[in-house]
Amino acid sequence: MSAEVVVCGEAMLLMLAEPGVPLEHALSFRRSIAGAESNVAAGLARLGHSVRWLGRVGDDPAGRAVLAQLRAQGVDSSYAVTDPKAPTGVLIRDSHPARAIDVQYLRAGSAASRLSPDELEPDMFEGARLVHITGITPMLSASANRATWRLAELARAAGAKLSFDPNIRHKLGSPARWREVVGPLMAHADVVLAGEDEWELLGITHPASLLEAGPATVVVKHRDKSATCLTRGGDACRRPAFDVPVADPVGAGDAFAAGFLSGLLLGHGPDQCLRQGAAVAALVVQCPTDTDGLPDRAGLARALDGFTGTGAESVLR
Repeated sequence: MSAEVVVCGEAMLLMLAEPGVPLEHALSFRRSIAGAESNVAAGLARLGHSVRWLGRVGDDPAGRAVLAQLRAQGVDSSYAVTDPKAPTGVLIRDSHPARAIDVQYLRAGSAASRLSPDELEPDMFEGARLVHITGITPMLSASANRATWRLAELARAAGAKLSFDPNIRHKLGSPARWREVVGPLMAHADVVLAGEDEWELLGITHPASLLEAGPATVVVKHRDKSATCLTRGGDACRRPAFDVPVADPVGAGDAFAAGFLSGLLLGHGPDQCLRQGAAVAALVVQCPTDTDGLPDRAGLARALDGFTGTGAESVLR
């Protein structure tokens, strides 16, 4: 079966400490999954799009849990590779709305880092309208970097738009390394979404200049949580974030990407895409884990009505 959206990247087992308790003192943990690409996959699937996840997990309990959770989210994982010789990556973190969050990655030598371009075939992309990748995958290893370029080639051959989010993780490499590996990929994408600090780290002072090199759509997520959409030949459009109480800020960027990209797939203009991205992000940050707050299509519409004050009532009876 074909899929409207194909994502490829690392999916990890998430062990989330009890709310508010520092990681070093936590005694109980909640199991879930994490991974930028798998978060976007789950978000788009919840919003009614057919989504396929490509990637690798270990032949271990963590890998089986990751694949089961992806299937539970409605994501097709039938092309996932199970590696009997490498483990599934694990992410352990705490959760707090008002202080820095501690994160520990156990991903060295993981199955995901062994992603190879030879594992990617054209039939995996048949019928796809959008292929989404992040900068995390090419930073995992040399073979994963080559696989990311293969993804870009296969997306182009399939006639799909390529969306790219640098999703910079400083523990994966120095700023210079990120510029070397991830910088060239951005010019090959059709849609680029990045935070203001990420643009700066990658040495791109004026994101609009990237429109001349390849992408037709560029999104800048500002430090004040607002976002600007720039399009080739169009005016810049900026939307503020929705003001909500934050329970856990992790996953907001991936949630924004899911809402924004869903809008693009539905043919919405920049303003509505930004509104959708902001709404999905606002719902996610009010819940623990990266995916608990992801809405379905009806939930997103209801949330937008509530955020903009047009909803009739706030409680479904």
